Amino acid sequence: MQCTRVRRFIFGHTVSTNGKTYHYSGFVEHEGVRYLGQSVLFVDREQLDPLREFLRANGVEHVISEAMMGRILSN
Repeated sequence: MQCTRVRRFIFGHTVSTNGKTYHYSGFVEHEGVRYLGQSVLFVDREQLDPLREFLRANGVEHVISEAMMGRILSN
């Protein structure tokens, strides 16, 4: 169950009921958050506390490393 909670928090989820679809956004959809690959997120300092609180509250072991990421370049 922990895996499902983490996945839904990070990536969000969609539910279809009675012909209606509801989308619940995930953490990666927030401004200042980028999904880099399996188990790797880049998170601005302003977004770090909510993520850290969720992981701690759910007993998820995690490592935080300080890093810098450049701007996204257009094609």
